[in-house]
Amino acid sequence: MTSVVLPELSLVALVGISGSGKSTFARTHFKPTQVLSSDAFRAMLADDENDQSATAEAFDALHYVAGKRLKAGRLTVVDATNVQEHARASLVKVAREHDVLPVAIVLDTDLDTCWERTEARTDRDFGKGVLVRQHRALRKSVKRLAQEGFRKVFVVADPSTVEVSYQKLYNDRKELTGPFDIFGDVHGCYDELVALMGKLGWEGTTHPEGRTAVFVGDLVDRGPNAPAVLRLVMEMVAAGTALCVSGNHEAKLLRKLRGRNVRVSHGLAETLEQLEASPVEGLEGFLDGLVSHYVLDGGNLVVAHAGCKEAFQGRASGRVRAFCLYGETTGETDEYGLPVRYPWANEYRGRAMVVYGHTPVPRAEWVNNTICLDTGCVFGGAMTALRYPERQLVSVPAAREYYAPARPLETPRGEGLLLTDVTGRRSIDTGYGRTTVSAESAAAALEVMSRFALDPRWLRWLPPTMAPSSTSTVEGYLEHPAQALADYAKVGVTEVVCQEKHMGSRAVILVARTPEAAEAAFGIAGPGAVWTRTGRPFFADAGPMLDRVRAAVDKAGLWESLGTGWVMFDAEIMPWSAKALGLIRDRYASVGAAAGAALPRALAVLDAAAGRGLDVAALRDRIATRAGHMESFRRAYRQYCWPVDGLEGLRVAPFAVLAAAGLNGVTRPNDWHLEHVDRLVAADPELFAPTRRIVANVADVDAVTDWWLALTANGGEGMVVKPLAGADPAGRVQPGLKCRGREYLRLIYGPDYTLPAQLSKLRRRGLGRKWHLARAEYQLGAAALDRFVAGEPLWRTHELVFAILACESEPVDPRL
Repeated sequence: MTSVVLPELSLVALVGISGSGKSTFARTHFKPTQVLSSDAFRAMLADDENDQSATAEAFDALHYVAGKRLKAGRLTVVDATNVQEHARASLVKVAREHDVLPVAIVLDTDLDTCWERTEARTDRDFGKGVLVRQHRALRKSVKRLAQEGFRKVFVVADPSTVEVSYQKLYNDRKELTGPFDIFGDVHGCYDELVALMGKLGWEGTTHPEGRTAVFVGDLVDRGPNAPAVLRLVMEMVAAGTALCVSGNHEAKLLRKLRGRNVRVSHGLAETLEQLEASPVEGLEGFLDGLVSHYVLDGGNLVVAHAGCKEAFQGRASGRVRAFCLYGETTGETDEYGLPVRYPWANEYRGRAMVVYGHTPVPRAEWVNNTICLDTGCVFGGAMTALRYPERQLVSVPAAREYYAPARPLETPRGEGLLLTDVTGRRSIDTGYGRTTVSAESAAAALEVMSRFALDPRWLRWLPPTMAPSSTSTVEGYLEHPAQALADYAKVGVTEVVCQEKHMGSRAVILVARTPEAAEAAFGIAGPGAVWTRTGRPFFADAGPMLDRVRAAVDKAGLWESLGTGWVMFDAEIMPWSAKALGLIRDRYASVGAAAGAALPRALAVLDAAAGRGLDVAALRDRIATRAGHMESFRRAYRQYCWPVDGLEGLRVAPFAVLAAAGLNGVTRPNDWHLEHVDRLVAADPELFAPTRRIVANVADVDAVTDWWLALTANGGEGMVVKPLAGADPAGRVQPGLKCRGREYLRLIYGPDYTLPAQLSKLRRRGLGRKWHLARAEYQLGAAALDRFVAGEPLWRTHELVFAILACESEPVDPRL
């Protein structure tokens, strides 16, 4: 039996003359989708797999498809003769472009057998001379395949004896799930390493909780005791309690030990002197076995010395190894004569967490789900480890400066956002469902976000839209509690909370206990922020408002009960006129003023006409009805307007605790939210307004209707009905349904909307799209806070917040 062991991810070139059995071999050992046949590509392009005039275009298409498969991480087999060096060179190039290993399987079938098979085929009309030339080329090729770049070469004389199996790449340790303790650059600082391991609970070379140590490389050079560090790490690796990737200093030391001509600099001289005084047995073999990076925990964690871009993760090539050991430079040098490194982490968008070292930093900071753990211990800084999956950083200070740095330690650059994160048509998986954002909606959101929105580091959530309940069938009403309760009953909700709907402007209030707490959580020092439904700053200076909110949170004891240094509230800020005065004047007051001037005069004219005996009674009744409707219209908006001066006159109605440290409050039960906001209201009743509510069974239609009628009769906008237990973002239940009062709806649908003919038309309004958007935006918001409190990078949260704003540009009746 001939064993053919292939790397799980590789480009396999079948090499053999016509009739050697390549296609049969491919069908026997590989999936049909894995095999790219030159004959099949010729047939696709020329409707004839033997049309040699299509060969160049066929191979061009084949190489393109092969590249797409390799980019996606899929084994690819090329079924062609591949006996000519230029044909194989193209395949090696494709493999290298995608950082996979090229493998050759040579089917060395004797010439006579191949000719016999070819003669038996009716679709082959070339002579034996073609096979002779191919066979001659094959004989010349076999010995050169390794030199051409094929990492493995298998020569098969009898395909029936072949057994194909697969081997994982050395860097593929996805089966190891941790927990891990990942150590930054050691550089010979043995005492600090032992101290850090002790702080992490290690007992010698093992951990009582079964944790595995992972070292990011650069164990040697510059520090006082490289041999002791090497012995400890080598012992742990041999015992299976540690993994170690190669650092650039290990790679250089290995070249020196093998007699290569290397420059003895950057601490290598100290290591060589220490090793001469205290040799380490088996060192060369250990260094030779170090891989460039490891992919761990099902692909969720990548450890490399200098980092690893997403396209390189789990790949094997000289280019990948070079990046993992040295990083990438811009080609420039700084004022210290050292290369300027390309900030790859700022553009990283991969799913895996990448932990690395190499470039010393004053402190370890997260940048787009990557973190550098080299905190310059050998330069007098600290030695740092990351506990995974806990994401906990643990450090010990250096005993002293062992080696003077060539330049000051670099502070990591903050997380950056890219246009490609949000532009174009996007299908976003929130974890609760998938939402598609059109390119047009994304462009509209970009206009708002780029010109008007506040700093995106604050902006981790936007209020989702809310749908109205089903259209009422009760005479004279477009919306009615009976329909809201029936909507929830249909989906199995039994208990609801009916909350007063405040008429003001929706606002998100984020307040930090201290600027330091804000910087730790959001990457920006400050008191917090207050923003609108579209992410714009609510106030030119939010400081005074945030001071009041902070004092109330402190008095209410919410810092302690929520275990947080910051808290985010969903609220309504009143009066409506505080934010929308221009809108009220232009859209509502102007209509009211015109009606107030015109309708009384029209009635006076009609009364005079009636006095002269003209029959204008019907017309006068219509105008009088309109005048009554207009008076109701004016009353509706006037009660939401009053003067404010700074904070004086403002009222804030909080109704949900959105988030705090480690807490996504969106999915919490609604009575939990109300309990917490009640404490805030009690702490500062002058600023905060309570939210009136009742808890009811969905069958309590009469009781809820009476409460709603009393609420709206006294000037209330209406109510929001929510499931008491909250709504699962992955479920079918709406998080809230608004049921607006009869008089308030005059502002939405016009003064005369209650006329029977108007109501009849309005009852045909379509709610399906609005309901869908409300669910989608709720999912996006819940997922955004999930990602934020889990410590995911800014771009991961921002793409969801941006999508909420984009959904608001969807063509839906704004009156809903």
